[in-house]
Amino acid sequence: MARFADHPAAAWVLGAVALLLAAVSAKPYAGSWNDGSRLAVVESLLDRGTLAIDDSIFCRVPPRLIEVGAPPYPADQPGLLLFGTFDKLYVREHFHSDKPLFAGIVMAGMYRPLQWLGAPAPGDRPDVFIRLMTILTSGLSYAVAVGCLWVVGRRVGLEPATRLGWLVAFALCTYAPTYTQSVNSGAMQLGVLAAMCVLLTRDPAKRWSAANAIGLGTLAGLGFILDFGSGPPLVVCTFGLVWWKTRSLRPLLAFTLGVLPWIAAGLGTNYAVGGVWKPLNMYPEHFQYPGSPFTEENLTGFLRHEPLDQFLYAAAMLFGKHGFLNHNLPLMLAVVAGVPVLRRVRNGQLLALLAWCGMTWFMYAVLSNNMSGGSCSVRWFVPFLAPVFWLLAVILRDRPRLRPQFLTLAAGGAVLASFMWWTGPWTTRMIPFMWYVVGLTLIAWGIVARRTRPRAEELNILPFEAQKRRRAA
Repeated sequence: MARFADHPAAAWVLGAVALLLAAVSAKPYAGSWNDGSRLAVVESLLDRGTLAIDDSIFCRVPPRLIEVGAPPYPADQPGLLLFGTFDKLYVREHFHSDKPLFAGIVMAGMYRPLQWLGAPAPGDRPDVFIRLMTILTSGLSYAVAVGCLWVVGRRVGLEPATRLGWLVAFALCTYAPTYTQSVNSGAMQLGVLAAMCVLLTRDPAKRWSAANAIGLGTLAGLGFILDFGSGPPLVVCTFGLVWWKTRSLRPLLAFTLGVLPWIAAGLGTNYAVGGVWKPLNMYPEHFQYPGSPFTEENLTGFLRHEPLDQFLYAAAMLFGKHGFLNHNLPLMLAVVAGVPVLRRVRNGQLLALLAWCGMTWFMYAVLSNNMSGGSCSVRWFVPFLAPVFWLLAVILRDRPRLRPQFLTLAAGGAVLASFMWWTGPWTTRMIPFMWYVVGLTLIAWGIVARRTRPRAEELNILPFEAQKRRRAA
């Protein structure tokens, strides 16, 4: 195990295994308005050369596809087969997706080479198209995240056995596997954030190179075009981090060189379609078409909570029937033990990404009221897994007596993850047996925590380097 853990190819091997698992999970149909809308952009670009989705098979399902048994939506969803996606806007006399459009252009560029190699046109075989696009986007991002976090765990200093258990908890004991089943921005952003974690865990003694800053900017730009909600705070946090760590103009210019083309492309595409710079889905008039289920009362991007309701809604996004934390049980340890560890470690890179998590949570808590719609837990928070697992790695390294508690939470998380995977990412119902699994896991955690109380000297947590010096002495 130790030899494999330190082998340069370990991350690639684990990423390949994760990609295989994601390929098995990928569905041959769109399961909701959300992924149907994203795929409609790609299909329209590839089959008709336009961003308008008026004639997309994901908006109006051709009867021939149902007859041959290859519809773009599941057979048990008659509403989707009849009406298609409603995640769309009516802009300048055409329908367009309400998702970031430039992300659809990038996705089309990923599928086109497969067509040159013989892959079918999206409109001819949507089942093949959807499965391949899911693997290329959500599946590949999941695999990248697994490989990158293995590198992060090694750089943090986790022992091989602990690192393996920690990585398995990320890969199989959270809702990450659930979101490999369909095309979605959360899974794609997870890969982006995991890659950022790799760049930010480089040797702190080394100076920030221009290449490192450009890479960080490029990843922040990718995060921006994938989600116009969480993307801008990600750019702000990483830009501030580069300035705070370097206090130099050269890295800032390099970062800007990496991020600016993506921002320009995302906003430029937005402007070319709608003639406005803000996200198109922030204009209620674009949802005023026959049959539209959206009004100013349920659109994301507007203030609408009373003070008490605001507090309860924000708390429910973390703890509740859709709560992010109780759907990802290993993260509970970070809530309990994270602050004292961070106070001693003072890792600016990690703090910047955690600040981004906090800003995104606060923004969506204030500007939404639908918990990200019909989805497993809160899909907006999927990329939070990467920085929070980085924090968990630091906790497990500096407080080894907490490892039994972590494994207990991970065991409960594995059970819950299996139910989430079985249910799928697009569900309007609570995950089966969720409260039973959560309740029993928390009880078991309490029992293990009582038996593994930290020694008195462990309450004064030392930084990792100081601990190594103490053990050496």
